[in-house]
Amino acid sequence: MEIIQQLKTVLPEQFIQQNEVMAKHTSFRIGGTADIYISPQNSEQIKNIITIAKQYDIPVMIIGNGSNLLISDKGIRGIIIQTANNMNEIVVEGETIKAESGALLSAIGAEALKHSLKGFSFASGIPGSLGGAVCMNAGAYGGEMKDVIIEAEVLTRELDIKKLSVKELDLQYRHSVIPQKEYIVLNATIQLEKGDYTTIQKEMTELAEQRRQKQPLNFASAGSTFKRPKGYFAGKLISDAGLKGYCIGDAQVSEKHGGFIINRGNATCADVIALIEYCQKTVFEKFGVSLETEVKMIGEK
Repeated sequence: MEIIQQLKTVLPEQFIQQNEVMAKHTSFRIGGTADIYISPQNSEQIKNIITIAKQYDIPVMIIGNGSNLLISDKGIRGIIIQTANNMNEIVVEGETIKAESGALLSAIGAEALKHSLKGFSFASGIPGSLGGAVCMNAGAYGGEMKDVIIEAEVLTRELDIKKLSVKELDLQYRHSVIPQKEYIVLNATIQLEKGDYTTIQKEMTELAEQRRQKQPLNFASAGSTFKRPKGYFAGKLISDAGLKGYCIGDAQVSEKHGGFIINRGNATCADVIALIEYCQKTVFEKFGVSLETEVKMIGEK
């Protein structure tokens, strides 16, 4: 393809794959092939990739660690850019951490611990990248990214690099301005506080143990499938509806936590969508509560 030759002029050939199976790049282990899959090393390469894609009128989608995605069985037409592989530098300066968008939250948490910085333990067990966490204001155990982010650097639709303060990011429950303005997160700066190494380590260990006890970490999933409805907990509603363990194909409502839909081994995207819709229908019929998905569904329909 002519576009492949063009792409090879702006980044190394080994970072460009054709017809790449996306199930290999998501925590759900589900998804068909992407026409072109790229792992860029820096923001300049992202700009160049998008510029070339525009010349050929080919769509581009950015993903981080693929931990909150459900990708279509038919795959994704166009170019997928995944930042988690190569854009993951983390720099600690005093009580601030500046990290590239592909940096894993677990890696940032480990750096925070190494430098005895407190305030990031809530995020250290979330299996995602910083860029995705900023996009959806990821949170757990009483903490959210809005509590620690002070600014983020983004690439605009016009391919300009822009800095946004935490206020400009408009971080709310599972919300930011990033998706609606079609920005691409390049990096973010986190403000923490000096703390006691042993205390921070203990907190991280305790939260990790809570996750192991309450979440089905031994199965592939995209984490919490549904957002928290106002005044309720999605997992409890699903459990109270008697849906724990319910299966469609190899997709199952976790027996351990009703808020998780898991892949028991060979689940398809169609299986998961059917199960999501069944849960939504059943919960609404029993309790009158609408469940909105937290997992992002992408790809050809």
